[in-house]
Order: sequence, then C-alpha cells, then structure tokens
Amino acid sequence: MIDLRSDTVTKPTAAMRAAMAAAELGDDVFGDDPTVNALQQRIADLLGKEAALFTPTGTQSNLCGLMAHCARGEEYIVGQMAHTYRWEGGGAAVLGSIQPQPLHQAADGTMALAEIEAAIKPDDAHFAITRLLALENTWGGKVLPAAYVEQATALARRRGLATHLDGARLFNAAVASGVPALQIAQHFDSVSVCFSKGLGTPAGSALVGSKALIARAHRVRKMLGGGMRQAGVLAAAALHALDHHVERLAEDHANAKLLAEGLQGLPGVTLEMPQTNIVFVDLAPEKAAGVVDRLRAAGVLCTGLYKLRFVTHLDVSRADIERAVQVLRATL
Repeated sequence: MIDLRSDTVTKPTAAMRAAMAAAELGDDVFGDDPTVNALQQRIADLLGKEAALFTPTGTQSNLCGLMAHCARGEEYIVGQMAHTYRWEGGGAAVLGSIQPQPLHQAADGTMALAEIEAAIKPDDAHFAITRLLALENTWGGKVLPAAYVEQATALARRRGLATHLDGARLFNAAVASGVPALQIAQHFDSVSVCFSKGLGTPAGSALVGSKALIARAHRVRKMLGGGMRQAGVLAAAALHALDHHVERLAEDHANAKLLAEGLQGLPGVTLEMPQTNIVFVDLAPEKAAGVVDRLRAAGVLCTGLYKLRFVTHLDVSRADIERAVQVLRATL
C-alpha cells in the first residue's frame, strides 16, 4: 500500500528511534527535561525568536499562540480556508472566546491587502477588538509569496496588530523557495512549526516568539492539557529531524512533481504543478464517484474531501511514486 494521505503518516526511522531511546529525560512540567529544553532553545534560535514552547500537536501550538495574543472578545483576521480557522475544530472561538474574521483567499493563499485593512475594526464598543493577523505558509502546498508576507505583516504592524504564522510546513516553504526559515519567520511575532509533518517525527510541534508571549502560551498549554512529563522522548525525535530531515524535503518536492507530471494529459483530470509536497487533483464528475475507494483497492491511499489530495513524504520513494502513477492512470 502506498500511503499518500498525508506527510503525518510517516514512521520514525531507525536512527530517529535510536535518538529517542538515548534521550536524556526529566519532567517537562517542572521545566527540567533537558532534551525538551534543548529543542526549545534550538528552534527559537533557528527562527530568530527569544523563546519556544514544545506542544503535542500543531493544533495546540496554534491555539496557544492565538490565545496568547488575543483575550476574550478580541478577534484575529484569517483566511477562509486557513488551517487555524477551518481545520482546527473552532478551538479559538470555542476555547479562547476569540472571534475569527475570515477573509477570502486567492489561489496562492493570499488575502487582499485592502480587504485586510477594511476588516480591522474601529475602536468602538460595538465591535470586537482586532488584535491579530494570522497567515499560513505553506498553504495548500503553495509557498506564500515573500513580497506579500512582507507587505501584509507591515500593514498589520502599521495598524497595531500582532502577527502569527501557522508554519506547520515552514521548512517545506524554506527548501522550495530557497529563503531560509529564519528570514520567513522574522516578519511574525509568533510562529508555529510542526515536526510530525514533513520532518517525520511521531508527534510534536513548537510555538516560538518573545519570552513574554511564550510565558502566556505556557499557561494556555497547561489549561489545554498539553503539559507532558518525560517529553524528551519526543523532543529527541524533533532534534534528530532538524539535523537530518530538512534538506531532504527537496526529495519529497521532486516526487510530488513526478506524480503530477504522470497525471498530465488524462481526460477529465485537472491539476497544477506542485510547489512543494502536495498535489491536488480535480476530477470530472463521471470520474469522481467512489474514486478514493477504487484507488485504495488498487493499492494507493489518498484523501478526497473536496478534491483528491496526494502528499509525498519520508516513507515514499521515487519507485513508489512511479508505481502510484501507473495505478492512478489505470484507475482514472
């Protein structure tokens, strides 16, 4: 079975398992797990921030960030299809009492600057206080344009807003664009990064920002049940991934391009060439019925919530992609 559902399905490599087994441990709730502390310092330094907080999941990392920035009754501006709005169970609203102000996103993931500015509420008791602009990079596998990031965050600063980046696949964006992760992160007050997507760890994300913001986020993590004890076992996997799994993301990007190229020219099949490791495929109605189940029966796993999605990752080789293309062409 070739599993292209997500880059979250990877298993730890033998070397990563060895690093996890050898990790020096403490109790992170008491702040004395040395491996967690080392990871937090490493990722904070890597992204040019004062401090970091290790969390079990990317959803919790984003929520800690949103709740550290925004109080009850305040709001964040976010894309209509952004993960922090659409795909995280409404946590900001339900648990943080934070109002999302979703805006339309263009095909490249951007929101119009004029619409962002128009969405910022006046200082009036009738309105929620607009506190934060949240962006996402990569978005749908696309690298958010660097010039846009600079313009949007400059607009936010000019209007007194903080900025948060959902950088779950930040390292994919950095490798694909050639722009260092530090340079992407510099425009934001907080950044969430995920170790269990492209980097191949079994779990874990981190939120980076100022010491004051991370202190607030630490309290939120406790409320959300994210305080773990001997979490160095997971932190060791993340440290290994930062050492060994970042540059190899280029292989995943090449495999995604190979997959997309293999599907070009099929009648009733429409797709864009991927920028990173995610391939979205639109199907004509006569081809779409039951296609996910038909592909599963033929040995290829994918998702098909609103269009087919194929994600390349650490556990998928070029040979796997070549075979998947054969299955896909035969099935589609």
